Amino acid sequence: MSDVPINPVKRKLAAGGVALGVGVRLVRSAEIARIARASGHDFLFIDVQHSLFNLETIGHLAQAAQALGIAPLARVRSVRDPDVQALLDNGVTGIVFPDVNTAEDAARAVAAVRFAPLGRRSVTGGYPHFDYRAVPLAEAVPAVEAATLLVCMIETREGVRNVEAIAATPGIDVIHIGMNDLLTDMGKPGQYADPELEEAVARVLAACRAHGRHFGCGGNRDPRAQAAVIRRGAQFLTTQTDIGLLSAGAAAWTRGIREALEAGA
Repeated sequence: MSDVPINPVKRKLAAGGVALGVGVRLVRSAEIARIARASGHDFLFIDVQHSLFNLETIGHLAQAAQALGIAPLARVRSVRDPDVQALLDNGVTGIVFPDVNTAEDAARAVAAVRFAPLGRRSVTGGYPHFDYRAVPLAEAVPAVEAATLLVCMIETREGVRNVEAIAATPGIDVIHIGMNDLLTDMGKPGQYADPELEEAVARVLAACRAHGRHFGCGGNRDPRAQAAVIRRGAQFLTTQTDIGLLSAGAAAWTRGIREALEAGA
């Protein structure tokens, strides 16, 4: 079949590369996909869990991103989010499930995202992946399946304890540590150098390697720390949010003006 949809993140991960994503919480227009591409990102991490998006807006963002070669991923509210099907059928090419704590949670995530026999995702026609062309389901379903990324986030001590069983669940592509929620669950918010977090990272990474999953990480926004976890084996990483990038850039600019004025006084 010609024009088979390809998820650039899945392709990069399979080749042993590192996929970088920008968190989308503020922007509501397609320009963010262009900025992501121009700034060297591979995916949008559309944060439905913590932001106020409607489904139509997410669909527009996702289809713009797809057309530009950027993978549109959506972090939904939970493994019970009822909108997963609609998101996937309207342009989103990956679902990130937060707070996956048990093998049962992982199985529910797979059921929502994967077609049978692994899951229970319903089949439709007119997928945006094919520019709404009529494609026989015998060709469309496996192509869409192959282009869909499934990410499970480990964000609690319970999730770390069960990570081997979670990683063993067929159908998952990435196991992703959410450092900030995990540290908060540990009673140590913001303590990125804490030994318990280091142990958790090592355990999740080992589970990923044992079961053929890709290891992902997010939360610590220090580029040096992000490079360090990539060197340890992370292949899927969120760099910063649109809010963080805008705030940091604006603050650096005004600070530069004030410092220049003071130096010239």
